[in-house]
Amino acid sequence: MDSNNELRLRLRFYKDVSENVDNLCLKFKNQTQKISGDYSIKIERSHIWLDIKGPKKAYYSPHLHLELEPKSDTETHIRGLFGPDPTLWTFFMFLHFIIAGVFIIFAGIAYSNYVLKNSITFDLIVMALMVFSWFLMYLIAKQIRQNGNNQMNELENLFLQIIKS
Repeated sequence: MDSNNELRLRLRFYKDVSENVDNLCLKFKNQTQKISGDYSIKIERSHIWLDIKGPKKAYYSPHLHLELEPKSDTETHIRGLFGPDPTLWTFFMFLHFIIAGVFIIFAGIAYSNYVLKNSITFDLIVMALMVFSWFLMYLIAKQIRQNGNNQMNELENLFLQIIKS
């Protein structure tokens, strides 16, 4: 998967496999004992999470969420989603809400100052800083994803290896 040409921060992929959901889940359950200590596999019904753990795990380490959907009795449609660590994702969403809240508050203050014929320069500067902060957060998230590209490829190779077994 070429992630450098993608605009999205959370990469998705789809794969059709000529095995049913139960056989695929069984393959992943069997691999939980065989994989090295660098990876962990969590399985809940038709959802599978592949994570990096141990000394290889860093703040930018991705995880892979797989959703197995039965296409027919002998075929399965797999939806894969790479994402950042849930704690990091929650932190980024928290920052997004703070930035949006500050922007909205200062937009209201700027409107009030405009109606009262007061200076709105400070309000517009703060609003511009919030827009700049939002773009900066996007660039930081893109850099974090780029740092985790090698580990993302490792997770994808592990996924493909398990499916082929």
